[in-house]
This record gives sequence, structure tokens and C-alpha cells, in this order.
Amino acid sequence: MPAWRDTPFFSTKFSQKTGNGTAIRDYIHVTDLGQAHILALKHLRSGQLSECVNLGNGQGYSVMEVIEAARQVTGLPSEVKVEPARAGAPSRLIANAEKAHAVLGWQPKFPELATIIRTAWDWHWAYSKGYTCCTY
Repeated sequence: MPAWRDTPFFSTKFSQKTGNGTAIRDYIHVTDLGQAHILALKHLRSGQLSECVNLGNGQGYSVMEVIEAARQVTGLPSEVKVEPARAGAPSRLIANAEKAHAVLGWQPKFPELATIIRTAWDWHWAYSKGYTCCTY
């Protein structure tokens, strides 16, 4: 079983209104992130200019929504410790990936929060003791 199952989740409480008071962030599936990097390399190898782009789904989820989705996917309870927000921390960060769409042709294939968590959980479950299959 993944090691983090016994680790509490930490969340910050914002005085600004964010629905349930926890930070809202734009989460991205690791496969989508990897695909964007592959497209960026192809872009550069074709002689195009280097560009800065944002990656994200363009949809925000609160920390509490992520924790609840993790509880549903894993079937495990999880402790949550709420702490004050750090000075200067924004209550809401959502990426605008329009430039990544335009320049790289990138589009996230796994934007659903439950899918992001399910595949991460499955990977951690499968490799909870690390990699023992290969020697280099």
C-alpha cells in the first residue's frame, strides 16, 4: 500500500471566499504533462522558436475537493490539518493553456480529477516498494 496513506493532508484556510475556504488550484495529469513536453521537443526540433507556455486544464479544484476525491478513489479516510495561509499565497491559481494549444497543439486528455487521482493511486499501489524488476 502506498506510504502516504497514513500521512495527513495539510490545507491552508483563506479568508477570501473560495467556496469551502481552501486554495483552488489547476491540477494536471502526469501523462498530459509528459505529452506537452514531447510536443515541445518536437516543436524545437522542427526549428521553431522556444516559447513559454502554461499547462493546465483551465479548471480549478479546491484542496478539500481533492482530498474528498482521494477519499472516494482510495476508499481510505484521511486526516486533514488546516493551517493559516502563507503570506502572499494566492487563494486561486488556474492556468490559461491557450498558448500551449495554439503553439504545440496540446490538449489535456485526462482533465477529470478522479482520473488524475485514480491513476496516481494505481501507480503508487503497483510500485509501493519501488522498482525491483530491473538492474542497470
